[in-house]
Amino acid sequence: MTDEARPPRVLIAEDEAIIRLDLKELLQEEGYDVVGETSRGDEAVTLARELSPDVVILDVKMPGLDGISAARHIAAERIAAVLVLTAFSQRDLIEQARDAGALAYLVKPFQKSDLIPAIEVARARHAELLALERTVVDLEERLEARKLVDRAKGRLMDEHQLDEQGAWRFIQSQAMHDRVKVGAIAQLIIDGDLTL
Repeated sequence: MTDEARPPRVLIAEDEAIIRLDLKELLQEEGYDVVGETSRGDEAVTLARELSPDVVILDVKMPGLDGISAARHIAAERIAAVLVLTAFSQRDLIEQARDAGALAYLVKPFQKSDLIPAIEVARARHAELLALERTVVDLEERLEARKLVDRAKGRLMDEHQLDEQGAWRFIQSQAMHDRVKVGAIAQLIIDGDLTL
């Protein structure tokens, strides 16, 4: 089953058993797969690492580790989208949750009509965050390869009296011949392991 076809996986961390049960039933009615539940923040972090849910719902006040601290761990490791659930709506608490990596915030008592959109917003924001990070890594790799290619071209130009275009053609044709990236060929040239 593809990721799009399977129901979203949710981990619930709420110290009040009644609320935890209500959340679980509500989510299951809406087609979510509740893969784990706990009443402790420290266990929420451990379960998130083990179960790799799509969303972790964290109550702020829990034993072991509070929801804000648990959110910080889960968000830092990019395990899942984090939704913070609390009976308090103070601005400083909302800011703490945001700074800890929570992507949505819901005040108890909540309605199903509030919960489901909050979960979906958190999931969408998490997906955007991961995509952005992949883009940044890709751009960093491209920049590094570009720097290697420029250094390799310079070496070819200095040692073999090639013009820049000729040096580039050599690197490019060697990469195509060896079926590797131009950055790998450039590194070989820089290291002196490949010459004309």
